[in-house]
Amino acid sequence: MTKTSTTPLILSGITVAENVRKNIKLEVDEIRSKEQRLPGLAVVLVGENPASLIYVKNKEKACINIGIHSEVYQLPTNTSESELIKLIQTLNINEKIDGILIQLPLPIHIKVENIIKEIDPNKDVDGLHPTNLGKLLSGQDCLKPCTPLGVIEILKYYSINLNSMSSVIVGRSTLVGKPLGMMLLNENATVTITHSKTENIEEITSCADLLISAIGKPNLIKRTWVKKGAIVIDVGINRITENDKTKLCGDIDFEDVKSICHAITPVPGGVGPMTIAMLMSNTLKAYKKQR
Repeated sequence: MTKTSTTPLILSGITVAENVRKNIKLEVDEIRSKEQRLPGLAVVLVGENPASLIYVKNKEKACINIGIHSEVYQLPTNTSESELIKLIQTLNINEKIDGILIQLPLPIHIKVENIIKEIDPNKDVDGLHPTNLGKLLSGQDCLKPCTPLGVIEILKYYSINLNSMSSVIVGRSTLVGKPLGMMLLNENATVTITHSKTENIEEITSCADLLISAIGKPNLIKRTWVKKGAIVIDVGINRITENDKTKLCGDIDFEDVKSICHAITPVPGGVGPMTIAMLMSNTLKAYKKQR
């Protein structure tokens, strides 16, 4: 990418998410018209984390708008690991439920890895079960993590050709960085993953045609980190306080970077809306596979 502009292409996740939801609704409406069982999603929330409560409500609202059967299980903070596992085992055999999502983070006394591995891989709509991550690694069809999948969907919607594209990801989490790296490789991009221990990170990112940040540090990435004409994807969603007001911002300093890049996702309104849209997509996919 060599094009530069003071007014970059804004990659709107809101627009892409609306398109995804519209297509899913058409399929769900067709299922309903045939009087077949509707796809079902179970969301499990442990505790009362304010952000998690908002996310769960938004997921439930998305299910209602699309027509997906939704069940929400809100458990007290002191729920034991064994009690949570018992609920998951019940949902695994519930024929009305095609997808199971455990809202993260969990209370500190519950080990996330112990919970994720109990979910039936065919109902793992978060794409985090070791079986699904292994299939992703080997290039097999599987349920994929929603946020990285949303990034790929945005790039495809805006007809961005990833073939041989020099791509750098900032962040190596299992939720985003690692699976996104595999998804980009499966699209034939050339991928570098950087992290907090990477030396000369700014030098590496400034050579990328596609720069993706998922590190969770507000406004970390400035224009000196970005190649002229690059495509910039901001996965970070950070809450900062300015003048006694809380607002959202990404990992990328949008105002500083926008004049140098070819295209960029905003925060809010970029990758964020895609996560729930791809959760709906994964639920429909799980429904089809189980039927």
